[in-house]
Amino acid sequence: MRLTPVWRAPQLLTPSPIRMRAGTVLDYRIRWLGLPLGLRMFVREWDPPFRFLDVQLRGPYARWEHRHLFLEESGGTRVEDRLVYRLPLGPLGRLAHLALVGRQLERTWRERAAVLTARFGASGPG
Repeated sequence: MRLTPVWRAPQLLTPSPIRMRAGTVLDYRIRWLGLPLGLRMFVREWDPPFRFLDVQLRGPYARWEHRHLFLEESGGTRVEDRLVYRLPLGPLGRLAHLALVGRQLERTWRERAAVLTARFGASGPG
């Protein structure tokens, strides 16, 4: 099931089979404003079915840490994302965040929540 919006869809470059665990490295190609960008992610924490954390080793962000949480709630599971990121280039990166990147990330999260809600039922954004 695809959770990332099609307009942002990452292409997984890491050959199969992939053994997900702490220490797994995944290579992707993403498109941003039509430009192909390489992205290398490292799974720092792997604790199924509760959580995992991926961090960017190489890519467009100065910092990217994405914690995925799966929390028991009302007889179901609530998916919560906690993202810490920073763009490169100091003041220019902060301006890019305000002008474009922040809105793109918010849109990604809204679309991701909509996919989860459509597939699994009612949920609030995490």
